This record gives sequence, C-alpha cells and structure tokens, in this order.
Amino acid sequence: MNETLLFDSLSSPVPEIRRDLQVIPIEDDGRNLLYFHDPMGYASPNFALDRTAEPLLSLINGRQSVNQILGFINTTTKPFDLLEFIQLLDHHRILQSKHFRIFANRIEKDFEKSSIRKPALAGDSYPTAKEEFETFMDRYFESSALQTSIKPVKALYAPHIDLRVGHKQYREAFASLSDLQPKRVVILATSHYAGAHGELYDGKPYIGSMKDYQIPGRLFETDREYIQALSDLGESSGFTTQDRAHRIEHSIELHLLWLSRIWKHSLRIVPILVGGLDELYYHKNGDLAQKTDQFTNRLADLDDEETFYLISGDLSHVGKKFGDEEPASELRQEIEKTDGEFIRTAEAGSYKELLNRISKSYDRSRICGFPPLYTFLKAFPKLTGESINYYWWDERERESAVSFGSIAY
Repeated sequence: MNETLLFDSLSSPVPEIRRDLQVIPIEDDGRNLLYFHDPMGYASPNFALDRTAEPLLSLINGRQSVNQILGFINTTTKPFDLLEFIQLLDHHRILQSKHFRIFANRIEKDFEKSSIRKPALAGDSYPTAKEEFETFMDRYFESSALQTSIKPVKALYAPHIDLRVGHKQYREAFASLSDLQPKRVVILATSHYAGAHGELYDGKPYIGSMKDYQIPGRLFETDREYIQALSDLGESSGFTTQDRAHRIEHSIELHLLWLSRIWKHSLRIVPILVGGLDELYYHKNGDLAQKTDQFTNRLADLDDEETFYLISGDLSHVGKKFGDEEPASELRQEIEKTDGEFIRTAEAGSYKELLNRISKSYDRSRICGFPPLYTFLKAFPKLTGESINYYWWDERERESAVSFGSIAY
C-alpha cells in the first residue's frame, strides 16, 4: 500500500476511528493494553496500544484536527509527534480514512477474483497444517463420549459457535450423519457480515458463491450448475452470487470442518448465506416475502434423493455484549423458555408459526439461526424434526450468553 496515502495534515479533521472495530482492554505480560479486533479482517492482526492512549483516542472522532486535539490535552507533545501517532493508526487501518478505504476495496476485489474461498479461521480457531488439523479434530472426537440414536434423513440444523465452546454438541450432531453419503450438500447459513456491504445486498438476502471452499487438507467443490439454476431466476428471488459476504464468514466454514471428519466420499457443496429477514416481521406479504417464495420454491424444485441440507445457526444472543441492559444470568430462565418454544416449533416443521413467534417479540433474543432455518422449512414444509441437543454458553466475564442446539430432519 502506498504510504503517501496516509493522513498528512495538521489542520484538517483527523478521520475517525472505525466504528466497526472492537477495542478490548487486555493484560499482556503485566502491561495494560487496548487490543483492536477487526471482524472484517482489514486491520493489522494483533494491533494493540498502551491503555494510557485511551483519552487521546476518544478525541479522534472525525471532527478535530491535530492542532485542535493538542488544544484539548495537557501535554508537551509536538504537532508532528501527534501526526506521527495518527499515521501509525492509519497505517494499521484503524481510521476511517482514504488509505483504509483503498486497502479494504483491494481486499474485496482480490477475493472476488479468486476461484477458491480460503479458510478464514485457520491459524486462529484451528491449525493450518493438514496433519495438525486432523489431530486437532481427532482430539475433539476422542474427548467426547456423547452418542445419539437420532439420525437425520434430509437435513441437520446445527450451530456455528466457537469450536472450543461447542465441540461436544458439534460432535454429537455431526456424528449422527455417519451413515449417510449424499452427493450434494446445500448449506443454508447465517450471514453475519452482509450488513457491512449494505448497498450490495439490499433486497438480496440469499448470497451464493461459485467458489470452491478450502479447509486444511481438503477442497470442497461447489456445484456451480446448481448455483446457476438459482441465479436463473434473476433478482425476483433475492439471490445473488456477489459473494463478498463469504470472505470472512464462519458459519459455513465451521460446518465443513466437521463434514471433512465425518464424510470422506466425493461430494459437492452449495454454499448459501442467508441475510436478515426482518422485513417479514412487519410485512408478511411484501417484497421480501415474494422473493422468499421464489427462492424456496426453486430450492424445492431442485431437490433430489442425493441432496442433503445443512442449516447453520445458533439460537439466542443475550446480555450486555449484545445490547441488553440486564446481564445474561438474569435473563436465562426467560430465554430458555423462548428457545424451547422455538425448537418445538422448528421440530414441527411449521415455518409460519416460526415466523409468528419471532415476529411477536421482533426477535427479542436475537436468534441468528432463524433466517436459514425459516428458509429451509418454507422450502420443505412437510418435514418434521427431532432435537438432538441444547446448550447455554454463559460468557460470565462479559455478562452475556449464547445458546445453541441441533435438530435432525
């Protein structure tokens, strides 16, 4: 990246710190630091500052120049020293600057040109090398004695929670697939990052990709003919193959890790992310409803005996981390009741009642698996399911919790 693009002015407003960054206080080797976590993967990895910089960071709000910021702080810092600090932030893509926008756009363009979707979590959530990855996954299987007599025939609704949190529930759910050998796996998965590309996905909640998906030691080929058959409907179905939302999304990738452990036979995948369906809460017969009708009808038309479906979604997200005033511990009884009603309705296969339940509270508990599960049940309304497991992960240090579970269809 051309360093001449870095912010370089004492009198112009300093670009604000990116609002999509998570600034997390941490302690490392006795030092109190501010760690900058970038969910989008644009910022330099492992970038952190001494926590004493926090008051200064609060002044970098897009309105103050370097000279004005110096006027707010009691310091002997010289203007060019502060500018050097600002340029350090800009260099690491912390600011909402021209330098950052050009860098981010290049990352997305390079991804779009690629024919392979490389793993986003390798090296962080699991090892990159094939042998280490296989040992890693074997350990998760060996560490859990959980078994289930429930055997999916057509589909599995399973979580995409952090592997370290949900490995027992993952193992129990995916082990139930060991007797199947489908030739095609359609993956309907929660899209967590489509909102970062709002204009691109406006009115397009169904986001497919033509890319093959890579994980350590295996390449899952995408069924491009199937994707093309979905694309043939045009915009009337809300489906697109502009796949930026796939670049850092974990909801498909985590399921493929387990498929690689369970199924060794040749198969093709159909990776589809499902964005928010909030409009359905207010307009059950509006534009989005018509697009959902078109899309789910085509899913049903393309179905055959050699196709299996994975629905990737967690359940409730509650507590202060997610915007609630109360800690998750105080909400647990209420949320477990909500989750139970959601699961029972999903088991019954009633997509209409599932939408009614979510709509009543406007998705009060933020059930991220609702959009892909609703889509699947609408396409196959005669199926019924059976719950495999349910778990509540209490992230006590952040007064928050995520619940998740699995259902076999």
